[in-house]
Amino acid sequence: MSKYALVTGASSGIGLEVSKNLASKGYNLVLTARRIDLLNDLANDIENQYGVNVDVISKDLSLYDSPKEIYEFCESKNYDINLLVNNAGYGIKTAFHNTSIEDEENFIRVLGTSVIMLTKLFIPNMINNGGGKIMIVSSVASFAAPSAIQPLYGPIKTFMNRFSDAININYKHKGITSTSVCPGFTVTGFHTASGVQEQMDRVPKFMVFSAERIAKEAVDATLAGKSLCVPTKTYKFLVFMLKNLPQSVLRLIGTGLAPGRYDRN
Repeated sequence: MSKYALVTGASSGIGLEVSKNLASKGYNLVLTARRIDLLNDLANDIENQYGVNVDVISKDLSLYDSPKEIYEFCESKNYDINLLVNNAGYGIKTAFHNTSIEDEENFIRVLGTSVIMLTKLFIPNMINNGGGKIMIVSSVASFAAPSAIQPLYGPIKTFMNRFSDAININYKHKGITSTSVCPGFTVTGFHTASGVQEQMDRVPKFMVFSAERIAKEAVDATLAGKSLCVPTKTYKFLVFMLKNLPQSVLRLIGTGLAPGRYDRN
């Protein structure tokens, strides 16, 4: 049986690099994101470089029906998804009190609800096939004190970590493992799109890593069935501190390492 991986948010950043890494390991791919032009270009590049089959579907995961439509697309093509990568991102540029309820709901849907829906849709097939792998791209923000920048982001990522743990508790005995990947500052287009590029530019260089490096560690951890992946030694140490130091101290450190994180609007 051919190995297939489904990657959401595949057109750029971590999702793009995860797609390439999986292709180098022989995975055929189903790639999804909003921009079909970027998906088609990536599919052609990967097929030419790695000789695997790549199919694409343009979907906006802020829309309720998109996860089901992605699942039905895979079913219609008889793609058995052995590995599900929940990576799609969503950014909000405005302050919480100025953001519409609709935008907050879209934020929650992309980062939370769609992850649950896609996982729920594909797990029965994984059970029938004797196992599978799930990657949920979270963030070190899930361990940090609440931030003034996108105040829903950290809480949703914390929730995703717990959801990933729940998948392992319920399905590991069926050969299904879920890996929560918690990168720190990563060079992608996300920060510009979400309006926090200025804060990103102020982060010390030793704390910023390439999407390619993050993707490699994420894929290796997922294929190994690890429950948690914090890429790079820098952020492993940071998460250790986040788990063990008082929040007042963490805020002080965070203000120095990530200026603007706790600035109030």
